[in-house]
Amino acid sequence: MKKMKKGQTMVEYILIISLIAIALIGTFTLLKDKIRDKTEDAAEQIDDAGND
Repeated sequence: MKKMKKGQTMVEYILIISLIAIALIGTFTLLKDKIRDKTEDAAEQIDDAGND
């Protein structure tokens, strides 16, 4: 009985990690354009600061 409980707990952890991964992938997919724009803006500011 104890071994079955241990396997059940591991499956639960795997399910939770999978759901978190799916949520993160979905979030990054939805926000990819905004993330790209912010990254490009930051890179331009760094470049401009280096040219002063």
